[in-house]
Amino acid sequence: MRIHRSRAGIAGGMMAAGLATALTLTGCGASASHTSASNTGASQTSGAGQSSARHRDPAGFTWFRARPTPSGWHRASLADGQAVLSYPGSLHALTTDQGTVSEGLTTKSGTVLVYLNVTPKQGNETPSDWPDFRVGHLLDDDASAAKITGRATGLEFRGGNGSCVLDSYISKVHANHYREIACFVQGAHAASVIVAAAPAGDWGTYQGLLEEAVSAYAAS
Repeated sequence: MRIHRSRAGIAGGMMAAGLATALTLTGCGASASHTSASNTGASQTSGAGQSSARHRDPAGFTWFRARPTPSGWHRASLADGQAVLSYPGSLHALTTDQGTVSEGLTTKSGTVLVYLNVTPKQGNETPSDWPDFRVGHLLDDDASAAKITGRATGLEFRGGNGSCVLDSYISKVHANHYREIACFVQGAHAASVIVAAAPAGDWGTYQGLLEEAVSAYAAS
């Protein structure tokens, strides 16, 4: 699995941790802090499309609705609180790029089953071009093929607005198949990216967890 430099996926980033089948999600940015949650509850699709404050193209994102951190979940934030990732206690910290936050679920053999990554904005991506930017990055970096299967703009996150893409891709190494939700979120003070991914074969098992983590994501 890889981590997301404001882009990448599950396949490449975990190689440093010795996971040969790592996914390609990437992160980048500053240091992170962790806290416990309170009880408050080979083709690239083109065109990101235009949208108003309310998303016009919510294909694949009818499940999204910003919500508080689920009861019992933990929180990890980027430096200066630029963004906060919520995740269940069943996940653990993963080795990642400096300045990013990565949490995941792995098997005893090291296979990554769940991958959550947050990183500050690093490139020239914007909300309007995010879906194509993301898939283009995957193809440039770790994927031999990638396809957009859903997209939405103007999503109202806690503390900001976001543009999201749902995509599937095949890694260049070992030809592993992954699915991911990747969102570019602009807060009042900073922009960041959250990537939530899993092997395509395990998507049905972990989709709910990944969607809940994205829905609870907070920007500042």
